[in-house]
Amino acid sequence: MRNSIVLFAFLFTSIFSFSQQKVTWDDLSKVTFTEKYYPKYDDNFLHPKFSESVKNLEGKVITITGYFLSLDPNAKIYILSKGPMSSCFFCGVGGPETAVELQFDTKQKYKTDTIVTVTGTLSLNDSDVEHFNYILSDCTVKIEE
Repeated sequence: MRNSIVLFAFLFTSIFSFSQQKVTWDDLSKVTFTEKYYPKYDDNFLHPKFSESVKNLEGKVITITGYFLSLDPNAKIYILSKGPMSSCFFCGVGGPETAVELQFDTKQKYKTDTIVTVTGTLSLNDSDVEHFNYILSDCTVKIEE
């Protein structure tokens, strides 16, 4: 009986420790920004300060739903956006917290503005201005219907 209880506890913990966590855009909005000067570019960029709740997501496998944006399919540059292309971060409607850089091993063929659910490992970026503040690697995609 004792072995069964130990096995159950191990399986229960394993399932919930290693499974992906569903994240919303509201979860990712818990970040503040200040302008920071980068001499390499002779310009100011928004520098993020992530909340503890966001920091707790770093390195975890998360799942989030949004609009697929293909910025440069030949260079495999893809984004998941809170809003469609016409109202995305680049158009000034949202902030950097409304977009996630997606890193795939292969070229993707999803059309811009397709609503998708993406699962991947979350990295937080507060220093490399050539990448987004939120980066999902080892991504898999499910098309929402």
